[in-house]
Amino acid sequence: MGTGAGWRPRTSRLLKFVDAFVIVWAVAGAYVIRFGLEPDFLLTGQEPNYFWLSVALAVSWWVMLGAWNSRQSRILGAGPDEYKRVAAASLWLFGLIAIFSYVFRFETARGYVGVALPVGLIGLLLARWLLRQHLSLARQKGHSMSRLLLLGGPGAVAHLAASLHGAKHAGYLPVAAFTPGEQTLASVEADSRLPILGNGTDTKAVLRAIDECQADAVAVSAGVRLHPQTIRHLGWELAARNVGLIMAPALTDIAGPRIHTQQVAGLPLIHVTTPTLEGGQRVAKRLFDVIVAGLIIVLSSPLMLIIAALVRIDSKGPILFKQDRVGMEGKHFQMLKFRSMVVDAEARLSQLQDQNEGEGLLFKIKNDPRITRVGGVLRKYSLDELPQLFNIVGGSMSLVGPRPPLPSEVEAYEHDVRRRLLVKPGLTGLWQVSGRSNLSWQDSVRLDLYYVENWSLAGDLVIILRTARAVFTSTGAY
Repeated sequence: MGTGAGWRPRTSRLLKFVDAFVIVWAVAGAYVIRFGLEPDFLLTGQEPNYFWLSVALAVSWWVMLGAWNSRQSRILGAGPDEYKRVAAASLWLFGLIAIFSYVFRFETARGYVGVALPVGLIGLLLARWLLRQHLSLARQKGHSMSRLLLLGGPGAVAHLAASLHGAKHAGYLPVAAFTPGEQTLASVEADSRLPILGNGTDTKAVLRAIDECQADAVAVSAGVRLHPQTIRHLGWELAARNVGLIMAPALTDIAGPRIHTQQVAGLPLIHVTTPTLEGGQRVAKRLFDVIVAGLIIVLSSPLMLIIAALVRIDSKGPILFKQDRVGMEGKHFQMLKFRSMVVDAEARLSQLQDQNEGEGLLFKIKNDPRITRVGGVLRKYSLDELPQLFNIVGGSMSLVGPRPPLPSEVEAYEHDVRRRLLVKPGLTGLWQVSGRSNLSWQDSVRLDLYYVENWSLAGDLVIILRTARAVFTSTGAY
């Protein structure tokens, strides 16, 4: 599979086949579990033929998935839209069946529906996830991607190209740039190294560039010097050629739930809501922290007792390591961890500064000589952080949040970085599920600020699930 539009029909055909297979499997399974292999059953004086009802249900389900555009190439491979549409189509279908049964007093076997819906929905979502993994692997190799022509100023083009190169799973491959209205025309954009195919300000010049680079879509980024009427005409021409048009405004690190569009005089105005964590949201997050952390403490208490004994046997010193950290609004607290280093680790830190492999304010050494034998295993699977559950119950930390910083780090913070202190630090966070110790200082800050700006309870749940995978694979832990 190469780049270009050819992967779209292939993927669409594959999705249609997979959806059909899962639906038939779920409906047939529900039929056999509920009724056995006999086709007709007597229910409240009626004799519905559940074999033909199953056929109608399977066909309707498959059609609903298409009607909800769950197989659109634009949503495949990245983002939650694909899963949302699959779930919405399935729930709408069974909701309509319930309404139909109620209005026409048609008794549908509840056990039959109660098996078909959850089994089919879980099967569809699992199949989509597996296909997404396959598609993501192909895109990492440069396959199954849409060729993209970037329109805009040089700086905006370079930023957009870098962002897309860092998110290949999204399926966009920048192949060329077009800088309308630029006075000096270089053959290659300096930062992104993309060939620049022109700087004209008319539709024909852009169309010639599209033909030259064989783009499947055009991304209009910030700083584009084109008249709105020209962009409208360009949109018409692209639609006639079946070439996609993507508007990429200069909004960085802004999550979808904070973005709302409103039509005003024919203009799609983009509203960005202010991030808040107050009132009901703060109470909900705190309640979630206490319940989940308390439950994990109860379930993991035997494991923590074993770890405590191993730490005590392995090396001299206290079982727990207490360290001064900075929490929400700059308040200091004692963060708890199982001791994974020798007792005089802090005193020996100055001797290891020349071996620091971290960037910015972070101190990291892959093979830190201060780590004990048991400590190495605890760090690999993040088991040394279990005592922080008591910090969470006590209120100084949250289950999910920015990385808890040291006072020395906070003193060196730039003004923007201090926004990390607007929420409680977390036992896990985007920094934990995105590389852990492999992250640079800049990436760690960027992820923490993204979390602060775009917090949601649903987002916390996703991060917790991703944390479990990161811990079990021990990715980036040392």
